[in-house]
Amino acid sequence: MESGDSWFLLGASPDLRSQIESAAELHPCNGVRQSPVGGVVLANADLDHALGLLLLRELQPLRIYATASVRRILCDDNTMFRMLQRVPEQAAWSDFRPGEEFTLCDSKAKECAIHCRPVSLGHHYPAFVPAARESQLSPAESSVGLFLQSRSGSCLAYLPAVPRIDEALLSQLNDADVVLFDGTFWSDDELIRIQGSGQTAQQMGHVPVEQALRKLAALRRPRKIFIHINNTNPMLDEAGAQFRQVRDAGWEIAEDGWEFEL
Repeated sequence: MESGDSWFLLGASPDLRSQIESAAELHPCNGVRQSPVGGVVLANADLDHALGLLLLRELQPLRIYATASVRRILCDDNTMFRMLQRVPEQAAWSDFRPGEEFTLCDSKAKECAIHCRPVSLGHHYPAFVPAARESQLSPAESSVGLFLQSRSGSCLAYLPAVPRIDEALLSQLNDADVVLFDGTFWSDDELIRIQGSGQTAQQMGHVPVEQALRKLAALRRPRKIFIHINNTNPMLDEAGAQFRQVRDAGWEIAEDGWEFEL
């Protein structure tokens, strides 16, 4: 996500290096280590959303937005993330609260033309968080969706992990211009059927796509795109029935390299 001279990442996945290599806009500038990435906004503490931060561990300043609970999990409980704190002001952490809008700022505290409104989506913390620590955290800060508004007033909704869909969320989605929505699993028992064991999609904090299509059928205004798709999800097969069902319902499946201008 680009604003002025800075780029902001929505999450930092483990394959961040390959993402940066494939996007010329994110290549180093003004020196071999000067990345144009000025900040990262974390929706949760899941490994597939946060491990990429360790690939941004160079000494260039970086601003990281997260709820206070997510910051505590990553900074206080996981020694690896101390790589982001080797020198003063290497990583500037900015806490936010669900429901409170804030303006994105780069590592130099320069405000950008993007406003962010986080909304609480669930109470699911990653499995690596001990029960004793979880009892000290705010359930509402475990996983958020992000509504990003540009200066023009256009809005993009980013929701990579959605455990349930209620009327309040549906009304907010209808106000967006583009919706990037959790498409992790097609069915609730997907992994159990394939692996023979494990948790259901909803136990892991993901509403199945087959349910989302029904519950979001009345969503008319925004462009609707599924993201965060697990490789077990049959809708990735363009010759399959699930792919056709998604397309017939007016949804798209995200592909690498897509750009949206707000």
